Amino acid sequence: MATLRGGRSLQRLSPSTLFCPRARAAQRCVPAATHLHHRPRNLSFALPRRRAETIDAFPSLLANTPPELLSRAAPTPTTPQTLTEKIVQRYSQGLPQGKFVKSGDYVTLSPHHCMTHDNSWPVATKFMAIGASKIHDPKQIVMTLDHDVQNKSEKNLKKYTQIEEFAKSQGVDFYPAGRGIGHQIMVEEGYAWPGTMAVASDSHSNMYGGVACLGTPVVRTDAASIWATGRTWWQIPPIARVNFTGILPQGVTGKDVIVALCGLFNNDEVLNHAIEFTGHSNTMRSLPVDDRLAIANMTTEWGALSGLFPIDDVLKGWLRYKATEASMYKAPSPTASLTSDRFNHQRLDELLSDPLTADKGATYAKELFLDLSTLSPYVSGPNSVKVATPLNELEDQAIPINKAYLVSCTNSRRSDLAAAAKVFKNAATTDATGKITPAKIKDGVQFYIAAASLPEQRAAEEQGDWQALLAAGAQPLPSGCGPCIGLGTGLLEPGEVGISASNRNFKGRMGSTEAKAYLASPEVVAASALKGEIAGPGWYERPEGWEGVRSGEGDGIAEEDRMISIEDALDKLVREAEAAVMEGEQAVAGSSDATSASPGMETEVETMTDILPGFPEKVTGEILWCDADNVNTDAIYPGKYTYDDAFSSDPAKMATVTMENYDRDFGLVARAGDILVSGFNFGCGSSREQAATAILAKKIPLVVAGSFGNIFGRNSINNALMGVEVPKLIRRLRESFSDGSKSSKLDKASPSTPITEPTQNKQSLDSPPPAPMSPPAMASRLTVRTGWTFTWDVRRSRVVVVEGDGGREWTQRVGELPPNVQEIIARGGLEGWVRGEIEPGKAFEETVYRYRDLRG
Repeated sequence: MATLRGGRSLQRLSPSTLFCPRARAAQRCVPAATHLHHRPRNLSFALPRRRAETIDAFPSLLANTPPELLSRAAPTPTTPQTLTEKIVQRYSQGLPQGKFVKSGDYVTLSPHHCMTHDNSWPVATKFMAIGASKIHDPKQIVMTLDHDVQNKSEKNLKKYTQIEEFAKSQGVDFYPAGRGIGHQIMVEEGYAWPGTMAVASDSHSNMYGGVACLGTPVVRTDAASIWATGRTWWQIPPIARVNFTGILPQGVTGKDVIVALCGLFNNDEVLNHAIEFTGHSNTMRSLPVDDRLAIANMTTEWGALSGLFPIDDVLKGWLRYKATEASMYKAPSPTASLTSDRFNHQRLDELLSDPLTADKGATYAKELFLDLSTLSPYVSGPNSVKVATPLNELEDQAIPINKAYLVSCTNSRRSDLAAAAKVFKNAATTDATGKITPAKIKDGVQFYIAAASLPEQRAAEEQGDWQALLAAGAQPLPSGCGPCIGLGTGLLEPGEVGISASNRNFKGRMGSTEAKAYLASPEVVAASALKGEIAGPGWYERPEGWEGVRSGEGDGIAEEDRMISIEDALDKLVREAEAAVMEGEQAVAGSSDATSASPGMETEVETMTDILPGFPEKVTGEILWCDADNVNTDAIYPGKYTYDDAFSSDPAKMATVTMENYDRDFGLVARAGDILVSGFNFGCGSSREQAATAILAKKIPLVVAGSFGNIFGRNSINNALMGVEVPKLIRRLRESFSDGSKSSKLDKASPSTPITEPTQNKQSLDSPPPAPMSPPAMASRLTVRTGWTFTWDVRRSRVVVVEGDGGREWTQRVGELPPNVQEIIARGGLEGWVRGEIEPGKAFEETVYRYRDLRG
């Protein structure tokens, strides 16, 4: 079975099966366990590469190139795409003829599947409030109940009943409480299918990337839109490539990999990026699918919007096993279709006949690498995924624990339960008569277990692992989220210490804010429960000659180890020649845009964006400067008003408190038509939509920032607030309006400024959560009327800044605002757009445009 690993190592490769390009690389390629330390850390940085596979060829390859290859006809021009872009291309609607989507593009997205869980009823009420009555495509939607499954209150049971009845009336697949966690169901039931795109109204939909399905979170308004029309919008994020090298050692797991990544790259390197994991086939074979699911799941905590693994031999074997299992055990469900409808060999044959792969030459925003052979067991915390420590350092401290958890969609599958059970089986004792005495959990420690799904629990029972854990004293919980999200039995009490195989250990998430929470692999959690302190099972041995973890920027492959084909080398030369020609043409033409192009991307010839009738071609106003980073949604619209429906439904009242927690004088300084400009990570924090609508209530049509919090960016468009990122403007404003003698750390802020985690963030899909707001330390005014003018030329995808009367004027190219997004904004937001789609008799030309008076 491809997913099972005895002692987490049955699927590990033996030394004789490994390939090492050169003898000097043998140490990092052998499967012998190695060790990861923060102190000392041996970081090796390869040169960053911005284009995949654009690598040098051996001179002998070029010297001996056959003449027929040198004289071959030039290939038909194509646009290389990443795997993420290829999948999005498949699920985008209304693309112009010949359009190849790329990072930064806005698309109208029709995902293969959309999952909602306990929030299905709030989505349903929004769906019905929009005016919809029938789900557009019942086969597209999946509903699960998994978050609050231990809550037997009348109120919760009523909500669950409403969701089940709604699902039945709409004919969608439904999985009741206790059946499993929604993300696990999406994977094991084949909804998250390789090469497709699936979304969910939950932040851990990244997990689908473990099976090469592009999974990403959406907010409730998006889910309601998909229910009603089958579509929503999405902006393709910057794409980062993370290259694995070496072989994962015995005793080290996928959980250790992602915990290490979160700790090693903890300065928001992948914040709001889509990640693609790559590596040599031998390296990837050391990562079974269950490990990939754990890694992809916690890319959420790493800050990413998705975490995508390739379609390779490991995945193919797992898929074949699942298809065979589905054909053998056809257990009909009264509320969902058969698993074999999705997991079957015919469908697999179609998938594997032409699997999607990233193109050579595809552009990535950045590249990072991690040598798996240099890793050891790793522990996250306390109370932050950015604090990660090698297990042996914590073992030396003998940190006592009160509670241990093997729960959640991250690490509670059958292989995880088997790994934990093995810890206790190995610790059992046998007397002279042959009688076996099971090992027990340490007195005073409580160990809670909950399988990721009912089928996973049954598989563990068939193997005897579930019973072994119960015999050791573990307390079973129903399959669901439970303690991972601070609901139900077994929460951490004040002063307690817990260690969990789940994904998130923010302060207060799993119980009291006065408790400490650590994250680790299932075997480390089990060993800690057995010993009563943070400990490992002893399966890992540090190799001789270990010199530290290898990680850094680039792909991690030494130049002398590179090997490419003749055709790859020629492709590289052609690309370089084309780039040189383009650069020369731009130099002759005196192009001023070359310097503003994004790193690693070719400078593009200016193209005009189509403007819908009535939509403003330009938006212009005076810059209103709020010099702060991490302005969170509570600063924009205070939480005390959020749940006051009467207040929050009155724009006039909302306008009086806009930005109140940032600057109480904001309302006195701001004027209708101003352009609000702030620093980096604007709108981080909770997912409240009022943060966007309050700014509109103040009659401010456009927000400019160095960067936006991901969910705020979605909520802005969903509520018809325009926004654009212009980091250069933030730097210019800080240079011009900050007194050098009074400068603060924010004056030097940049997109790479670390964004630290707050204490807790239960409501937000933002990952990681925001830092405390950081205004200038000695600013006399928090809100400044600058006298500068900002103009967004939507048709030309440019901004023009005039730095006061007689001041400097400069322009910069920005991302396109395409017609599909214009239409959403023009109709007053996504809900208005949905109403227009489900009421086709209402002509688009009759739409009331919010920005008619701002047209240039």
